[in-house]
Amino acid sequence: MNVSAVSSASSSAYAPGASRQAGGAASGELDADQAAQVAKLKQIDRQVRQHEMAHLAAGAGVVTSGASFTYEKGPDGQSYAVAGEVGIDTSPGRTPEETIARARRIRSAALAPADPSPQDRSVAAAATQMEVTARMALAQQRAQAASGGGGGAAAYLSAPGSASGSIVDIRA
Repeated sequence: MNVSAVSSASSSAYAPGASRQAGGAASGELDADQAAQVAKLKQIDRQVRQHEMAHLAAGAGVVTSGASFTYEKGPDGQSYAVAGEVGIDTSPGRTPEETIARARRIRSAALAPADPSPQDRSVAAAATQMEVTARMALAQQRAQAASGGGGGAAAYLSAPGSASGSIVDIRA
């Protein structure tokens, strides 16, 4: 979630050099600019939380961690979520069939938010590639079985790159 238009009381990566006007939250009153800033932060907070909750809701079996958030302090002294991430295990299954099912769950979790981020789309693309590779391995196994050859899951697991995988963070 890009929050470059939002500034905060403290200098941050989102709004370097931002400053507060005297008499703001310290006196309990916000001026019009500060009130607009708080409204924008509330909107971003809501969007970030909905985005990460969508990943969690769709990620059964592949989510490795709950949502974690990066916060920014508003001129009202409250902290607002401005970015978030959910860990997803992108490792393949033990068999091509298991890998196909995992790839579908990974893609579903990555694309669950209404507004997938570039990182979400990247994870979904990697899951699609993992599924294609597993489907090719499955077709090869079936062809070998039909011709009387062996292989099966042992051949799949020993294939280069089949044990690779990682835990990625999907960031809003």
